[in-house]
Amino acid sequence: MAQVLRPNTTGSLFATDGKPHPLQDTLLAVTLVCGITAFVSSMFGSLHLLSSWAGLVGILTGAYGQFISETTRERFGLILGLGFSAVGFYLGLAHGGLFGGVF
Repeated sequence: MAQVLRPNTTGSLFATDGKPHPLQDTLLAVTLVCGITAFVSSMFGSLHLLSSWAGLVGILTGAYGQFISETTRERFGLILGLGFSAVGFYLGLAHGGLFGGVF
């Protein structure tokens, strides 16, 4: 009956360790916002500057967030944001790139 006394910490994908992680949560939010922005704006060819720059920022913040993340919840959200950022970044590059004829 020892299992009754131990809490089940492996049951939820969004389980946390009970400690605050303000830097990791900020990086998670920035990565998700940049990723969704890059993904949605990449569907329009004229918004290639927005999608490529938002994707690049999302990739960089997501990579650093993965490096310092501490919980599965953070890693799960960061991988989603990184995926959206990468798709938006590459489609933005295909439609005109980071500078798009400015240089």
